[in-house]
Amino acid sequence: MPAVRIVTQEDVSLEPATTANVSAARVWTYLGVTLVLLAAIGTWLVWFSAFIQRSLQEEDIRAACRRAMPETAERCFDTVVIQRGGVRR
Repeated sequence: MPAVRIVTQEDVSLEPATTANVSAARVWTYLGVTLVLLAAIGTWLVWFSAFIQRSLQEEDIRAACRRAMPETAERCFDTVVIQRGGVRR
């Protein structure tokens, strides 16, 4: 069987192509559900990135406090977090 088939005039259908009837309510429902899912995923991504960033910053502060003041590292950490405007747990 050849890869390309020659279409003759007899093979061409004169009937108009029809499309499926889709109600407006179904389209709006689909769009609404899609927007809600996108908003939920976007919100989760923003929250997760902020959580990761905060965790990494806390570890950096703790490491710096352990290097500078090993005997009072927790107090140093609390002071730095408060000075930066954060609240300790």
